Amino acid sequence: MSGNTLMDPIGRLIGLRYKSHPWHGIDLGETAPEVVTAYIEMTTTDTVKYEIDKQSGFLKIDRPQKYSNVVPALYGFMPQTFSAENVAKFCMDKTGREDVKGDGDPVDICVLTEKEITHGDIIAKVRPIGGFRLLDGNEADDKIVAVLFNDAVYGDYKDIADVPDLIIERLKHYFLTYKDLPGRQSNVEITDTFGIKDAHEVIRHSMTDYKHKFDSLNNMLSSV
Repeated sequence: MSGNTLMDPIGRLIGLRYKSHPWHGIDLGETAPEVVTAYIEMTTTDTVKYEIDKQSGFLKIDRPQKYSNVVPALYGFMPQTFSAENVAKFCMDKTGREDVKGDGDPVDICVLTEKEITHGDIIAKVRPIGGFRLLDGNEADDKIVAVLFNDAVYGDYKDIADVPDLIIERLKHYFLTYKDLPGRQSNVEITDTFGIKDAHEVIRHSMTDYKHKFDSLNNMLSSV
């Protein structure tokens, strides 16, 4: 799905006056999955977990981070992606698990950069290089790892195997603990770390799931 077909023709006219919805109104990118647009919700200095409000498109406070657990990279999601049947099937094929379903959200992405970026609610051009196959109960919740396009330190990384082990361990620790709350144990596990090939496949499947989920909206806007 190339171009912002969902927002043509009337959506772009509205976008001249009003802010586009970060999930539906921003292009993933014509060269996806090799290079994609990431919407950044959180930065490494945030002690509160922010996430997009799906209805309004505004960034909202979800909850304070537990103790000193802060995300060790820029964190957000990829516009016009959706975790549903195709993403879940790919997860089951790779893990041998059964009864996995998509988590019903856009696919998450964390972005490595040497730059100090101090606020979210921004978009960035990034290059996916791998990710973590994460299961939250029986829901597929893949975390794509990317590098900021042309970043001075990370920009030449070709695959997640190029990322230092310490950074990988910090990311994994965050994702395994960020849903923990006092008195409640989360049911999150990372089954494996995957490279660029699987990252591209996850993104492709999520683009297909998005198209299936929101095709009626696309048709409605295109017929206006």
